[in-house]
Amino acid sequence: MPRAGLTKASVVASGAALADEAGWEALTLAALAEQLGVRQPSLYKHVAGLPALRREIQLLALRELQAVTTQAAIGRSGADAVEAIAVAYREYAKANPGRYAASVVAPPSEDPDLYETAAGLLATVTAVLDGFGLRGTDAIDAVRGLRALMHGFVTLELAGGYALPFDLDESYRRLVRGFARSLPRYSGH
Repeated sequence: MPRAGLTKASVVASGAALADEAGWEALTLAALAEQLGVRQPSLYKHVAGLPALRREIQLLALRELQAVTTQAAIGRSGADAVEAIAVAYREYAKANPGRYAASVVAPPSEDPDLYETAAGLLATVTAVLDGFGLRGTDAIDAVRGLRALMHGFVTLELAGGYALPFDLDESYRRLVRGFARSLPRYSGH
């Protein structure tokens, strides 16, 4: 019989919180069981092991990241929409570093739930960039460029890589704004 109050959802939520606190790589079933006050075998009633827990956290993170970026883009277009999703992305990563780390791994195409969830996030970004008339490989290159810009800045920030005494928010805004301004000319042809 599963421990009262322990469900798959609560195990995944606790795993996500542990990943945020200790780091994605530090997430283990033993550490999660200790945090929940149960024996490790009890977790197998809710998740089929560490890979299954990590998959569920990745799904959770992708859904959350899509929700915050979609909400940020609503009612905006052009450079304003790009800046809004970039800010939402950064805020999410800073508030949820373990989940964020889970979200950046490309999902396998043989996992339809994970693949479709990631595709939903991609659709949000693509819709914003669609306002710039980007199609085909130009759109893919722009999505990759924006993702690299956001991920690179956030990763360095989370690792303490910015020691100079300048406003990080302003640096990020300027970087994103410069990228957004380049989009009308973002054609490989």
